Amino acid sequence: MEGGWLVLAAVLIAARAQNNRISVTDDGPRFLSRGHSYRAVVGDTLLLPCQVQNLGSLVLLWRRGPAVLTAASLMVTRDERFRLVDGYNLQITDVGPQDAGDYVCQISDRISRDQVHTVEVLVPPSVRASPESKHAAARRGGAAVLECRASGNPVPTVTWHKLKLPVPTNWPELNDTNTRLGEGPQLQLSRLERHHSGRYACTVDNGVGPPIVTEFQLQVLYPPEITVERSWVHTGEGFRAELLCTVHADPPAEVGWYQNSFPLSASERITMSARGNNHTLLIANVQPEDFGNYSCVADNSLGRARQHVEVSGRPGPAVFTSPPLARRAASYLLAFAVDSYPPLDELRLLYRQLAINESFQQPGRWHDVVIPAPEPAGSLTHRVTHELRGLQPGAVYEAIVQAKNRYGWNEVSDIFQFHTLGGAHTAHADELTPMFAAASKNQLAYCVILTALYIMNALA
Repeated sequence: MEGGWLVLAAVLIAARAQNNRISVTDDGPRFLSRGHSYRAVVGDTLLLPCQVQNLGSLVLLWRRGPAVLTAASLMVTRDERFRLVDGYNLQITDVGPQDAGDYVCQISDRISRDQVHTVEVLVPPSVRASPESKHAAARRGGAAVLECRASGNPVPTVTWHKLKLPVPTNWPELNDTNTRLGEGPQLQLSRLERHHSGRYACTVDNGVGPPIVTEFQLQVLYPPEITVERSWVHTGEGFRAELLCTVHADPPAEVGWYQNSFPLSASERITMSARGNNHTLLIANVQPEDFGNYSCVADNSLGRARQHVEVSGRPGPAVFTSPPLARRAASYLLAFAVDSYPPLDELRLLYRQLAINESFQQPGRWHDVVIPAPEPAGSLTHRVTHELRGLQPGAVYEAIVQAKNRYGWNEVSDIFQFHTLGGAHTAHADELTPMFAAASKNQLAYCVILTALYIMNALA
């Protein structure tokens, strides 16, 4: 560097000596180019013009701050990325962030005329993620913080999404498939629940180069949660029974099946399988000892959960199949279906008039009818019809049914409502809806009726 300064000094001394001999009639040097502001992306090649007329024997300098880059055609700087092109134009290759600033093209005369170019270097975004592993874990009810510290020029924006699909190659054009959560360097999640588990992404973008997408995996730890497909499974001797429970847990749970509090093991008739979160217990060729209470039990390091399923040979609940509008004024053909593997032994029907007329809304008394058991159907479903006579015209009735086979009585059916023809006003199907709402107010009365049914069954 010391040798370069000596050469520069010699060049300047010679230029001043020559300058003293310039004629006063000389127009003197002047710039043909103008100062300008330039924006360059990191890695680009930048050309800063400096064109001078009538330079004569004067020396042209390129300076950046106090540092001299060139003097005449001499390269003073040792940075090989700088060179003069087509005269005194300064070329910078492989532009970096450190190259931002003012560059001065200066004529070394007594006036010291300058031309200034300002360089702004655009830096593509970069990101520092926290946690660095891109994986965070927290317990349910707790909190988690994901962070993307971004840098670049201009200052990048940071946008957060919860991902439903894999990150697309043309991100973020397809980010409508994901859930936007907000902007900023941090994503704070509190009161975590199971559904918060999943993949999150921060998108860092400043318009320079492609956006940067950083993906995180959030794991919410929680004790097992169990749901059962059916809490009551109907089957019969010689048939099969399938019990299904769905288990969600993190860490993953160990799942076992119990019958009457005793653990079950696989055998020729009992098969236990799992597919994803679904766990199945299959009992083939059901025997009398297979009826009873079963439980699906799930354990992990955070707790235990249990759900119960009853396997029973009792009939399934009755399902009404007749239309809600009667064809006659004083009678109604009630139809319903009951699933039962063994033949039905007995059927019991309770019905009453729900509303006598528009001015008197009190329900009538319950009529208890024993329906003869139908002939064996030869199939699982038994279809039953029974004609109710002596009904009031233009009135609304409600009915419930219970069935019995050799394993016992089933659960009482849901309440069914129907309407007879005639009277001053004949209802349509949609007019029965308010009656359902009114029926909900009488749940206590229905509970009393059901309790009485069970007592009568027990005495029988």
